[in-house]
Amino acid sequence: MSEPRWTDDHCHLHFSDASADLVDASVAAASASGVERMVTVGCDVADSAAAIAVARAHDGVWATAGVHPHEARHGIDGLEALLDAPEVVAVGECGLDHHYDHSPRDVQREVFAAQIGLAHRHGLALVIHTREAWDDTFDVLAAEGVPERTVFHCFTGGPEEADRCLSLGAMLSISGVVTFKTADDVRAAVARCPLDRLLVETDAPYLAPVPHRGERNRPALVPVVGAAVAAVLDVPVGAVAEATWANAARTYGLPD
Repeated sequence: MSEPRWTDDHCHLHFSDASADLVDASVAAASASGVERMVTVGCDVADSAAAIAVARAHDGVWATAGVHPHEARHGIDGLEALLDAPEVVAVGECGLDHHYDHSPRDVQREVFAAQIGLAHRHGLALVIHTREAWDDTFDVLAAEGVPERTVFHCFTGGPEEADRCLSLGAMLSISGVVTFKTADDVRAAVARCPLDRLLVETDAPYLAPVPHRGERNRPALVPVVGAAVAAVLDVPVGAVAEATWANAARTYGLPD
């Protein structure tokens, strides 16, 4: 029986302190762990260009281009020009973050709406970051129209939020948070999510799963997240690997 193949649909391989050697090592370690595909995610215009460069340099790596709500105050000038790069598979991460409010909320909404428009115009997936802003996030999506392929990355809501996301046709991307002792709501949400609507991610270098808390997170740990999802759903780990592999291919237009 073949080993499971995994996709880390949301990581930051090109994080600011990641040297070329560290990126190379992360990609190699991921491949050795069965993580054959990775999507490295942009958080502002310069960061998105860096993501594209890393994807261009590594087989099995793709990129997104977007402006995170923390960076919304800097605007999106130059972002659209990046979206035609063949390595780019999504707009984002973008959305609303009312926990830190590093950018004014009205600016966050404006920049989020603009990026939804870019996803529509370019026929790309949309990757959403939302924190303590569920109602406002759904309001902006209702006003702008939900792109056909939409992902709620690092989903940290509960069953109610999951139902609202699923009703929009969106995917739930599950991170290492699902392994945290305090994450009962996330596990309850996963339990009601159909397998064909789930993705798995690390959000590396953040949010390392149990039992790796305190370590720098890395795409090689996606199987740990997948195993936790499988435990919640009471299905074989291989079933989660197979489903999330196919879901990532469909959502991001990745080769199968």
